[in-house]
Amino acid sequence: MPAEFNKLGLSFQYPENWQLDHEDAASGQSVTVYSPGGAFWSVSIDPHASDPIKLARAAVGAMQEEYSELEVTEVCETIAGVGMTGFDLNFYYLDLTSTAAVRCFRTERATYTIFYQSEDREFEQIEKVFRAMSTSVLRNLVAPEIH
Repeated sequence: MPAEFNKLGLSFQYPENWQLDHEDAASGQSVTVYSPGGAFWSVSIDPHASDPIKLARAAVGAMQEEYSELEVTEVCETIAGVGMTGFDLNFYYLDLTSTAAVRCFRTERATYTIFYQSEDREFEQIEKVFRAMSTSVLRNLVAPEIH
């Protein structure tokens, strides 16, 4: 049975064997869930006026500082009826290839950034879990605004 997070105005399900960490500070609000293998999925909350593409680019900039050979592909996609802008990222870490994704979107309440990352050995399988968590949070954010 999946575990459920329900704080900070966010609600989503995640695998019960994953470790959850959340921050509710003046500097920002975020939730990160870590897989047993080291992959992670995170969502952060910024003020509504924050520009989603600027947030996505800032995340890419931080990754470029860390990984000099970062490959970046711009992506627009829709999940649970929510249009998101962002980037797919590929890079090497400790001689292993890794994939990350950053997706940003705005609701009437706030602007959100979803970021997830995994080594490529497990990415194909774990991406399904990332998508399920993203869909879960999006449905719970958007559903109250629809009704």
